[in-house]
Amino acid sequence: MFEKMPVARRRSLPLAASLFAFTFVAPALAQDADGGVPKEGKNPESKRPALSHGRRTSPNATVNLVNLLVAQGVLTEEQAHSLIKQAEDEAYIQQQATKDATAKAGEAAKAAITVAATATPAGAKHVTYVPEIVKRQLREDLKREVMAQAEKENWASPGKFPEWASRIRFYGDMRLRYRGIYYPTGNDQGGAVNFNAINTGSPYDVSAANPYHPPTLNVTEERSQFRFRGRLGMVADLSDGFTAGLRIAGGENNSPVSQNQTFGLNGGNFSKYSLWIDRAYMKYQPREEVSITVGRMDNPFWSPTDLVWYRDIGFDGFAAQGRYEIVEGVTPFVAGGAFPIFNTDLNAGINLPAYDYGPPTKLRSYDKWLFAGQVGLAAKIDEDYSARFAVAYYDFTNVKGRQSSPCIVVSASDVCDTDLTRPSFAQRGNTYFALRNIIADTYNSYGTTSQYQYLGLAAQFRPVVASGEIDIGSFHPAHIVLNGEYIVNTAFDRGSIAALAVNNLKGTVDGSVGPYNGGARGYLAQATVGHKQIRHLWDWSVFGGYKYLQSDAMIDAFVDSDFGLGGTNLKGYFLGGNLGVGENVWLGMRWMSANNIAGSPYAVDVLHVDLNGKF
Repeated sequence: MFEKMPVARRRSLPLAASLFAFTFVAPALAQDADGGVPKEGKNPESKRPALSHGRRTSPNATVNLVNLLVAQGVLTEEQAHSLIKQAEDEAYIQQQATKDATAKAGEAAKAAITVAATATPAGAKHVTYVPEIVKRQLREDLKREVMAQAEKENWASPGKFPEWASRIRFYGDMRLRYRGIYYPTGNDQGGAVNFNAINTGSPYDVSAANPYHPPTLNVTEERSQFRFRGRLGMVADLSDGFTAGLRIAGGENNSPVSQNQTFGLNGGNFSKYSLWIDRAYMKYQPREEVSITVGRMDNPFWSPTDLVWYRDIGFDGFAAQGRYEIVEGVTPFVAGGAFPIFNTDLNAGINLPAYDYGPPTKLRSYDKWLFAGQVGLAAKIDEDYSARFAVAYYDFTNVKGRQSSPCIVVSASDVCDTDLTRPSFAQRGNTYFALRNIIADTYNSYGTTSQYQYLGLAAQFRPVVASGEIDIGSFHPAHIVLNGEYIVNTAFDRGSIAALAVNNLKGTVDGSVGPYNGGARGYLAQATVGHKQIRHLWDWSVFGGYKYLQSDAMIDAFVDSDFGLGGTNLKGYFLGGNLGVGENVWLGMRWMSANNIAGSPYAVDVLHVDLNGKF
């Protein structure tokens, strides 16, 4: 018995055992004379509740009370479901905590028995007792542990996303469009050569023996089109300032300047349409003012108009951006980066018959890059006036075509060593020249047949762009926004281009081909009145402006694809408006009238009527 145990034995018991259990040594005293069963437990059936045949009720008093309040009209069904859901979650967590507390208490009791067994005489029997205060403390501790785990893993609230999902944001938009294309009389269909079709397909035979005209762009037959644009994107917050982004978009092809899909095109008969990866990047932003982005990203350079860049163009490569408020309301900003435009195919080369021309050879790399930088200043004069100005420099390397070394061309499948310098995508407007230096021999009747040519850009491009915007908010929520841009291609060399140009040649009275009359400058001025963003019902804005962009001011592949149906060498006006017809839903209309600046006569009017939705 405890009080008769030797002192040395009692001191040998661990402290944990004495706290969690009291052990009583009483051989055979725990049983009564009737075989060890307590008298009050001999007839367990006498205290069992009788089986009721009445209507089954809820086992939870809280649920009964909530149902009663619903019946009396105090609570709505939705409120009742919410309260019952909360009660069930709390009951589940309490049940888990009690279950775990009981298990841990049992384990503690077993440990106490094991320790006590070493300190008691052989044959002694033990009755374990865990004080109620210890049980209560264990239950509270475990309840806190279970609640923490439930919050972290969200398993106590069915339907709630796990923690990692809360760091992912989805966004997207949908646009349905009617496009009307209207050509006036007088356009020169024969002069509208489709250089992109030639450079992305088989080379064109420029010899006089070829009875076929080169492929041309439509400049005479009007069109009505119904189109749509759908995009779905995701941005995920990773950790320590890192984010990742991915977006998919529709489109008729992989053009860098359009995600539009025309209904009934690409097969018709309700054929399904393609999806393209439109954005794929990782971004590191150690602080709010600095960011570094790698991958396919949004345009990292501020551009208030679409004179130089198509508004939704994606840049491939590396970009860094920074800004710093030097005084209140005055914030200089910078941006720069390097962007691969074209990467030479690994196996690009020439494979000619060995018996005539020697072993096959591989072509040297003609990778094309854009290196760019921008500096600017944003100023907020007061609550109603703000302005922003910037200057950017864009250096396009290896985009100018290179004339080949003398090469033998017999058929359209032959290859010359500078074919890769031709542009892999173009719209219209830039000046071209013939890339191949074809040897005149018996195979091509000494230059009179089989003159299969690709065309390269005749100009080098290093444009400087000045951009500006003034925002007048005196009539808030309506604003007056004035913005504009000016571009000049500093690498433009009129003399070298004129010596090689095959297009953008001035017409003459007698119909003969005149001198080259392209240019290297452009500007756009625009005014907008109304809400800066159309988000709510009856939000509105109207706008109008004038655009002038000469042939070789900018690479035509990257400028707006709507004005004049895309490209450079265009001038004209545009006007339109937007009206909110719901939350994040609006109607838009735009009219654009464009004319050629140089080359053969070309003019077109384009109407857009859009229904936009954003989420």
